Amino acid sequence: MNDDDLLRYSRHLLLDDIGIEGQRRLLAAHALVIGAGGLGSPVALYLGSAGVGRITIVDNDRVDLTNLQRQIAHDVARIGAPKAESAARSIGAINPTVRVLALQERADPVRLLELVADADVVIDCSDNFETRHSVNLACVRHGKPHVAGVAVGFDGQISVYDLRSATSPCYACAFPRDAAFVDVPCSTMGVFAPLVGIIGSMQATEALKVLLGIGASLSGRLQMLDAKSMAWTEMLVQRDPACAICAVRPTESPPQTPERY
Repeated sequence: MNDDDLLRYSRHLLLDDIGIEGQRRLLAAHALVIGAGGLGSPVALYLGSAGVGRITIVDNDRVDLTNLQRQIAHDVARIGAPKAESAARSIGAINPTVRVLALQERADPVRLLELVADADVVIDCSDNFETRHSVNLACVRHGKPHVAGVAVGFDGQISVYDLRSATSPCYACAFPRDAAFVDVPCSTMGVFAPLVGIIGSMQATEALKVLLGIGASLSGRLQMLDAKSMAWTEMLVQRDPACAICAVRPTESPPQTPERY
């Protein structure tokens, strides 16, 4: 690190759990962020400001006026611009030393297998059940930790799925693919603006902890927030030995084409 880095990250360097070595780990790390909307905005900004050296942002949408109520990485001047590129510009305005790859594309299962392979941590900020399962499959195949968050209405949830631990569940253990589940987008249900900031900031926190190897992650713990009462509920999630996704451990050479599950 140079003198500017020492000044920029000085508040991290004062923390015994981070220090110079921890900050160097962040500078050498690569985070993959799926989605640059309500959750992805605070995730991307905090990862960038904290000094994660490489950040890949995947989002196929463009900035719309309805996004600006909560998606703090974007502004009025960028309406119509790709969200991934807008988020990358916001990171660059805070920390120009971070290398950001903005991908305006859909995170489909095959592409995710490629992208996840090169990441140290994956942060799922997507807004639909199908993509969450595709992210989970790719993370399981490559043995990569991933942080998943959801925010709809006044309700949020967050957990970490880290198959590097033999006891950690995957996302499908907690939310089976074939379970009866109504996937209602916030465009229909609405979403409380600060809620995505709370959950997104927690996702960034968990991702940084994973990269630094500090603290106890939310692996095996699903935290749920009712923002109207500001009440948190925690549920323990165990690994399902019969899970169709993680029952078989990741291999060093995953298939090039993902199974349809």
